[in-house]
Amino acid sequence: MNKTSSIQVIDRMALLLNIIARYDDAISLKILSAESELHPSTAFRILSSLANHQYVERDDAGHYQLGIKFLHMGARVRRRVGLRQQAIPIMKQLSDELGETINLTIRENDEVVYVERSTSSQMMRVEQVIGSRAPLHVTAVGKLMLAEDGEEECRKYAERTGLPAYTENTITDIDTLIDKTKQAKRNGFACDNEEAEKGVGCIGVLIYNSAGKVAGGLSLSAPIERRKEEWVPVVMEAGKHLSESLGYFG
Repeated sequence: MNKTSSIQVIDRMALLLNIIARYDDAISLKILSAESELHPSTAFRILSSLANHQYVERDDAGHYQLGIKFLHMGARVRRRVGLRQQAIPIMKQLSDELGETINLTIRENDEVVYVERSTSSQMMRVEQVIGSRAPLHVTAVGKLMLAEDGEEECRKYAERTGLPAYTENTITDIDTLIDKTKQAKRNGFACDNEEAEKGVGCIGVLIYNSAGKVAGGLSLSAPIERRKEEWVPVVMEAGKHLSESLGYFG
């Protein structure tokens, strides 16, 4: 299948899903075919594929409704929205207090993803683009996430990724990385010492949800020469406050 026809199939899938979502009850192939203006055989093939992946369900009468996969996805989206909503005022207060940029990140596989930020008002500041990503081993929060996984999983991460260097300060030796993650776990915070970007230093802590699972990370990013050791307990307290707002009292 060529690129054009592949995109056309995706468009048709989206069209059928949007039609199903408009109805409270399961609807027939006849209605789906009529509203989508797709031939019944074409609509049936697409719906069958969606059903195989649990995006739609087909009942005994041959009618279709949204599948359980959307329930799982919706739960993940709600958790992220809840995290951002709780984090924004805490991040703003922390940024105002310390005068530096504060980031909210989540983990996706072997990377952290920046999902929110509160930007410093200073002319010289560090800004991470929302939606941007970074490998776990080059970020403060990422090291803490690796620490949560334990040494064995950390070694597997190193094997998968090869620990690529982003600056001359990036940790590229697995034993050194493991030592750093263990130290971070003991301390309850981690630092990025120009490991992802020259001239940038970060302080990171983890955020936990009501189930005691890692929900994300909170970090301060600043020009390395401005970062202060006395900021560590302030960032840790903000992380504790955010975790508590999510129902964590570990």
